[in-house]
Amino acid sequence: MKSVVKWQGKVHFVAETDSGHQINIDGAPSIGGENKGARPMELILAGLGGCSSIDVVTMLQKSRQDVTDCRVEIAAERADAVPAVFTKINMHFVVTGRGLKESHVKRAVSLSAEKYCSVSIMLSNGDVEITHSHEIIEA
Repeated sequence: MKSVVKWQGKVHFVAETDSGHQINIDGAPSIGGENKGARPMELILAGLGGCSSIDVVTMLQKSRQDVTDCRVEIAAERADAVPAVFTKINMHFVVTGRGLKESHVKRAVSLSAEKYCSVSIMLSNGDVEITHSHEIIEA
C-alpha cells in the first residue's frame, strides 16, 4: 500500500491514495491553516470509524441481519503534551434495521474491536484506551 502527500502551500497538502482517491489535509488556523481540508488526527478517527463500520456491517449482513443504516459516533481525548497523541477514544455504534438481534450487534462490534479492525488494534497497541458501545434502532 502506498500514498503520496503533496504540498499545496502554507500547511495545505493533498494526499493521493493507492486506490486513486484524493484527500485534502490542512493544519489548524493557529498554525497557518486555511480550513481547506481535514486535520491529520481527524483522518485517523475517520479511518478508525470506517474500518470498524465496514467490519460491523459486513458481519451483520453475513449473519442475515436486515441492516438499513449504521453510523459510529467517535469521541476522543488527546494528551496535553507534545506529541498530542490520542489517549482515549469512545466509539458508539448506532445500528438501524429490521428485527436486529442484540447479540449479533454486540458480537460484531466486539469482533471488530478485538480481532478485525486493523486501525483499532494498531491504536490500542499504542496505549490508546478504546471503548465501545452500541444501540439498535428499529427501522
